[in-house]
Formats: sequence, C-alpha cells, structure tokens
Amino acid sequence: MPLSRRELLTRGSAAGLGIALAGSVDTIFGAGPASAAPRPYGGYGPLVADPAGILDLPQGFRYTILSREGDLLSTGGRVPGKHDGMATFDAGHGRTALVRNHEQGSTAAFSTVDAAPASHVYDPKATGGTSTLLVGPSNELLADRVSLAGTATNCAGGRTPWGTWITCEETEAMAGSVYTKDHGWNFEVDPFDEGRNADPTPLVAMGRFPGEAVAIDPQTGTVYQTEDASRPFGLLYRFVPNEPLGGYGSLRAGGALSAMRVPGVDDLSTVTVAGTSFRGLTWVPVRNPSAVAVTSSGARVQDPIRSQFAPTGQVTRSQKLEGTWWGDDSLFFVVSYNRIRPGFPAHNGQVWKYTPAADTLSLELYFSAGQDKYDSPDNITVSPYGGGVILAEDGDGEQYLVGTTADKQPFDFARNALEDPNEFAGVTFSDDGTTLFANIQSPGITLAITGPWTRKNV
Repeated sequence: MPLSRRELLTRGSAAGLGIALAGSVDTIFGAGPASAAPRPYGGYGPLVADPAGILDLPQGFRYTILSREGDLLSTGGRVPGKHDGMATFDAGHGRTALVRNHEQGSTAAFSTVDAAPASHVYDPKATGGTSTLLVGPSNELLADRVSLAGTATNCAGGRTPWGTWITCEETEAMAGSVYTKDHGWNFEVDPFDEGRNADPTPLVAMGRFPGEAVAIDPQTGTVYQTEDASRPFGLLYRFVPNEPLGGYGSLRAGGALSAMRVPGVDDLSTVTVAGTSFRGLTWVPVRNPSAVAVTSSGARVQDPIRSQFAPTGQVTRSQKLEGTWWGDDSLFFVVSYNRIRPGFPAHNGQVWKYTPAADTLSLELYFSAGQDKYDSPDNITVSPYGGGVILAEDGDGEQYLVGTTADKQPFDFARNALEDPNEFAGVTFSDDGTTLFANIQSPGITLAITGPWTRKNV
C-alpha cells in the first residue's frame, strides 16, 4: 500500500538522521592501512558462476534484478540508462527508496526528459538526471519514476544528514550549441516529496565543475566534494554552508568554497606507501565558483575552478578523484588511478582518510600499478558487518565488487559475468543492512544482493 505524503516525509527525515553514521568504519582497514594485494578467495569464499551470465557471487548469496534500462516505468516512459551513483532511504514497513543517477549527456536511447513531467526538467537538451525506486521487503520493485530530468552526466553524489540525495553533474559544459543552460552543478533530490523536485535548482555556491561525489559531516554540515577532471587534474573541495544542517534547500543559501592543499604534495599520486600521514592542511578559497568569465566583448567563456590555481603547489591535485564516504568522524575518498601524468608515479587506486578534528590526511589503501587483479576503484560503501569496505571497480577487463577483510586484504565479492562487462557503480546498503544494492552501468541494471552477511570470512 502506498505511503501517504505525510508519512513519506516523516519516514524520510528520520532515516536521513542516521545514515551518515550507519556502518561504523572504525575497523575499516583493521589495525591500520595496507597496500592491497590480490586475495581472490578471501572474504566470503570463491565466486560461483552464474548460470544466467549476469553476476557471480559467493556461495549462499543471490541477486534480484530490480530494474533495467528501457523497462517501462510505473509512471510511464522508459527507464533511462547509464546507471551510476545511488543511495538508500528507509521508506517504512520494510521498504526502501533508492535514488539512482543516470550518467547521460546530450544523447541517449532513453532520455529522462521523455519520462518526466515538464516541471522536473532543468534543460530539455540534456538526457541525464535521477530516478527513484520504491523497493518492497522481498526486494520486489513496487514503483519507479524519474525524479530529476534534463541534467547532464550525473555520476555520483551523496546522501545528506537530513535524508535527501545530492546528485553531481560530471561535466562543465556551458549553454551554447548543445545545451540551453550551463552544467556542472549539484542538485538536491528528495526521495519522497516529488513537489520538492519540481523546478530543479542548481546549488550554485557549491561550484561548477566535473563533480563526482559528496560527503557531509553530520556534526558540522561541512560538505566535501571530489572532482574528476583533467587538464589540469581535479581537486578536493570543502564547502562550508551559510546554513549548516538546515535541511532541504538549505544549501541554496550559499557558503564558502575552497580547495585542499597538502603541504609539500602537488599530486596525491606521489604518495605510494599506505600509512603515510600529513598534518597542517589548508583550504584555499575559490575565486570564481561559477567557473564562467566574461570577456571584454561580452562573451561568456570557461574559467575552470581547478585552472584558477595556476602555480604549482598552490593546491593539491589528483587524477580521478571519485567516491566518498563519511564515517568515524572522517571523510574517506577514493582516487581511482593515476596513469597519464608524466613524472608522477602510476597506481591502480588509493583510498584516503581525512579527519578534520585531528587535521590529518592519511593513505589508507593503495593498489599498486603492478598488481593485475583489481584496478580503478570508484564508488565506495561500508559494510555494517565488521566495517570492511566494498568498492565498485571501474577498470579494464573483468569488473568486480571488491571487499576488504579485517586484515586489510581485498577479495572478490561479485563479478560482472556479462559477455562485455562494464563498470559497477552505486554500491549502497539498505538501512537495515540486509541488502546491498548495486548498478551495472551499461547496459543499465540495478541489482539487490542478499545472503549470509554474518558468515565468518574464510
């Protein structure tokens, strides 16, 4: 039975207050950080081949396909593709609401614009956005709809302490020949109140750049954002809102945006030893968050934020800044890889931990370029069972969901068994911890995974 509007709002607010601290990460890597080496049969044991050729899982685990791109939505239209970042929200009575990104640009087989009411469209020339799914106690799909339309390249994002989803546009395209509006913004999506999703409003003070993910400190309301960009490489941003923890819409009230500088570190790739730690970080104010300049002739041109810090060493950069997670009073963020910057060490992935109160930044997990089992971690979530992480791989060849054991070793948790495997994304546990939701980006498939989570790792 559908929830009433009032009940949905009440449930959504209550769920949001707990999620940022759910799944303690104080044992995220056991006693300390480590370099990651292949351990294909750790964790829950070896993977069992899926007869359907979709997802290999350990013995005892199973999956349900909730949604595929091109399926009919319950509100009409078709499910958009390029499934990416995702978050869960407790909808009461054993049900879960999922908000899911669609990393689509100006063209797509199934546009969000075609499946959404006109009131929910930001730019009719863009095909990305978000969809919201209501999932029943047995992981059956009860309803789905497009909740944000006409945005571009919605990659990841983050859940707010007040129970909404921030979706990030991983682009910096400006209005012109392709789009009718500038892109590269964050947008807030309410999983329950569709009225709030009308008239999509970019969170302009948070900056315009190729945004990947966000995480919010639930004590201070400070927002941390990763940037997946090149020429030059991206930055880690801090946004201090004028109305911290103010609830839905409060991030529209503005705030101060700055970029991280680690003393003596021009690029995070130069750090190659897990356990390396830094203190004395500074946050350099961003001069022009909108990243648009006007020439003497009146023309609007790009002024990328990361290019506003021209001198080497003014800020700290990295290739492929990706997923984020807040826990243990700390920000955890993923660097997917470093491969192309001349003169800087190559690697296949890093996980960093920033603790504001202690003013420390430490390298928690390091995938060397020489190890060939896993590469390019992207989205990150934390398991409620023992505090290990699960990373969504976006690399070459086979694609895995990678777990970590208590002694900090990675293991196969799931393998994309499709004939032409594509990246995993959107890994997130339900609030009750019984289900891990995940996406295969292309062809877009959303999966619900259940099993013996409390079984002792082998």
